[in-house]
Amino acid sequence: MEAILWIILIILFAVVEIITVGLTSIWFAGGALAALICCAAGLSLLWQFLAFVTVSLILLFFTRPWALRYLKPHLIRTNYERAIGENVCLTETVDNLKGTGTAVYRGQEWTARAFEEGKIFEAGAIVMVKEIRGVTMYVAESPIMPKL
Repeated sequence: MEAILWIILIILFAVVEIITVGLTSIWFAGGALAALICCAAGLSLLWQFLAFVTVSLILLFFTRPWALRYLKPHLIRTNYERAIGENVCLTETVDNLKGTGTAVYRGQEWTARAFEEGKIFEAGAIVMVKEIRGVTMYVAESPIMPKL
């Protein structure tokens, strides 16, 4: 009877994994397989449960980071995400206290603010995009910072 329980759990966890495709429950299917092996070896339900928990946790904590890094498709940054780390040209002086600043990135004008409080960048400066929040670019000094 216990073997049927572990087989049902293996199937359940595998089906959930197939539906979600998010590496969420495959670890528990591995734990249920270990418990099924313990059941076939004639070990008690306590040992089966301990095998399930132990193997599931080991798989979850030690193989999940590797699996996420190598098995999930690498996401391609799109739209505004591409701007992070790029240099942009300021078309208006960036001053957080005055609430001014605009930058041009790929032909589009963005509201720009200094990433570090109190920092002021003059119009024409080349700065690097550190972060984007909403429709505002937060910029910092670029390794190359010429004036136009």
